[in-house]
Amino acid sequence: MGFIGDLRQLLEELGYEALDPLAIDIPLAFASMAAGDVDVYPSGWFPLHNSYLDSTYGDVEVVGYVVEQGALQGYLVDRASAEELNITSLEDFKRDEVKQTFDRNGDGKADLVACPAGWGCELTIAHQMDAFELHDHVNEIKAGYSASMADAIAAYQTGEPIFYYTWTPNWTVNELVPGEDVVWIETPSIALPEEQQDMADTATVSGVVGCVADPCQLGWPVNDISVVASSAFLEENPAVRTLLELASVDIDFIYAQNAAMRDGENSKEDLRRQAAEYIEANREAVDGWIEQAIASAQ
Repeated sequence: MGFIGDLRQLLEELGYEALDPLAIDIPLAFASMAAGDVDVYPSGWFPLHNSYLDSTYGDVEVVGYVVEQGALQGYLVDRASAEELNITSLEDFKRDEVKQTFDRNGDGKADLVACPAGWGCELTIAHQMDAFELHDHVNEIKAGYSASMADAIAAYQTGEPIFYYTWTPNWTVNELVPGEDVVWIETPSIALPEEQQDMADTATVSGVVGCVADPCQLGWPVNDISVVASSAFLEENPAVRTLLELASVDIDFIYAQNAAMRDGENSKEDLRRQAAEYIEANREAVDGWIEQAIASAQ
């Protein structure tokens, strides 16, 4: 996501040497921060990642918002199949004709591009499959998400039905446009893991483009995207804490940056340039963040 490059350059403006980002799984990122091996994780999703936060026993904490209430999640199917079979809800995947339509491996179940093991979304999907009694009807594909989605997009381009989970902001929304190529479908009810129950009211959202209903019962809380950091690191670096509390990114930039990456602008040089261009376009706000951060450490 674009904020990784932005954050690195903001830290450099604050006088820090920011090392290249590590490519590690989410559970390992939280465990590494708790152990003091990693200082900052710039892409926490809450309440989706609450279970990881709770497991660190206060050694890591959430700071500020990259995008407040900017992350939708849910299930989508290709628009043609939804209209032909009148698919509006996960409950429809108990119907034989729907299962057969989306059964790509011949096991009698509809194939769902889900999330790799250990991701926060994988845990929520598993909870919902239990709650809605869908394990006998839906096969969760838990391979690498990007590869699985690339396969689904290729299938769609040849006219095959597809069924998948996604979130926003995400490159998939640029490849498969809700309302045009695909539609968001609803969940039969709101069924969330215990640690997300206090966000249940946000799982029904008005004005979701491409949903089968309005308001749309996505069944997933709208998430905040926030930075997570080692508590010890923040205590030792109050200027960084202030910077993280203030800094944010326009979601339209994230969409555009994700699309640029999918179009091949994904080298380290590209990412640094994209971040630098965003920072310069928002120089007045950035200078204010830096000034306040420096002042907080004096």
